[in-house]
Amino acid sequence: MRKRETREPADANPGSPAAIPIPSIGQGKRGETGHLGYLLRQAAGGFRLRLDRDLADLAVTSPQFVVMTMIAAYPGLSNADLARLSMLTPQTVSVIIANLLRAETVIRRHHAVHGRIQQLELTKAGQVLLAKCRARVQLIEAQLSAGVSPREEEAIRRWLVAAALLGGGAQSASVDPADRDRD
Repeated sequence: MRKRETREPADANPGSPAAIPIPSIGQGKRGETGHLGYLLRQAAGGFRLRLDRDLADLAVTSPQFVVMTMIAAYPGLSNADLARLSMLTPQTVSVIIANLLRAETVIRRHHAVHGRIQQLELTKAGQVLLAKCRARVQLIEAQLSAGVSPREEEAIRRWLVAAALLGGGAQSASVDPADRDRD
């Protein structure tokens, strides 16, 4: 069993009997009796932390992995498209793209019809890097789904999609090329 963390109130002396116990993951409201939204956020935070740790030696952050994954899945996206698909702000995506361009992981190409529109693609080096990242992510996901039947996993996936739709995720992320960012 995990040891419970404690937090000292701002006006308490360390070690005083007024210390407030902070439950570990899996205990109290951080466990099965917690609010679904909190547990979902806790799970996402834990996954992201693990992902960041496992990709650190490749010099890739979890948001960079998401952006590279979306570029590979949907070639030719603009920064605005990427922001919507990655659930990141346009400013964050701009910084990520600048870093990926500098690392020669992605390139910009002019749209075939709308020349002012620049689309993003992974370079060969970016494809190799993404493949390395995916291999690590697949290991994490295998650990996540250990002990879960295929039928249970399908139900979990449906539930996660339904949870995402609560926030208005039903809106299409597709954009007419004429309306794309002109960056």
